[in-house]
Amino acid sequence: MPDALQLLKTRRSVKPMELSGPGPSREDIDTLLAIASRVPDHGKLAPWRFIVFEGEARLAAGEIIAAAFAADRADATADQLDFERKRLSRAPLVIAVVSRAAPHVKIPVWEQELSAGAAAMNLVLAAHALGYAASWITEWYAYDRRVLDKLGLAANERIAGFVHIGRAGKPPEDRDRPKLESIVTHFSAAGSA
Repeated sequence: MPDALQLLKTRRSVKPMELSGPGPSREDIDTLLAIASRVPDHGKLAPWRFIVFEGEARLAAGEIIAAAFAADRADATADQLDFERKRLSRAPLVIAVVSRAAPHVKIPVWEQELSAGAAAMNLVLAAHALGYAASWITEWYAYDRRVLDKLGLAANERIAGFVHIGRAGKPPEDRDRPKLESIVTHFSAAGSA
């Protein structure tokens, strides 16, 4: 068990532009997705799914992103469009975690959305466990309905995150974390926290 705790203590996000190849193998991708799907899921609804972007598909998705960007910005420069076009090709592998939460007679939508977030976090942790680095981000295009429609999301689906996976060029630096005393309270028998 200490190895698992050390893994959790050492996980760090790495910016997508700092990720390089080689990316995960087909077997590693299957492992990543299997682990990502092992999350709390009240009612066994699987209120999430995954879209895998690798190889040329990353650039094809980038064309969709760049087109939406250009449609809103007539003055967009060639450099800006190129940047948008490469959004999903900064890392060797990008996996979108799609929340497909929907009204249910018993399970609140909020619980379903949290399950999608847990799937994204499991994906990040699995990448770290396999020796890769990852970054879970959304960015503007995760909220643009034109982009989502062209990526194949249904009207009720949303992006919980794009998880960029690759190899870190250098060990990631740690960042300040909140002090436990500033984020933890203990409820007492007297009823106050």
